[in-house]
Amino acid sequence: MANTGGGGELGFTVEAVYQDGVLKPSHALPFKNHERVRLTIESEVSWAERTAGMLKWTGDPEVLRQIAEGDEI
Repeated sequence: MANTGGGGELGFTVEAVYQDGVLKPSHALPFKNHERVRLTIESEVSWAERTAGMLKWTGDPEVLRQIAEGDEI
């Protein structure tokens, strides 16, 4: 978890899985039962997707992903 709050606010990032209509955090959270919180949801993207467009790649995007992530081609 990364603390992103300031001035006494508790803020952090936690990974979760969406399953059967419910977000399930990867580990326990430091909140009281029924405590209200505010969520910002972002889909996890791969390193290749986050850095897309930085190279002047004109080839197949899947080949570039395999190169970037060290997969066998």
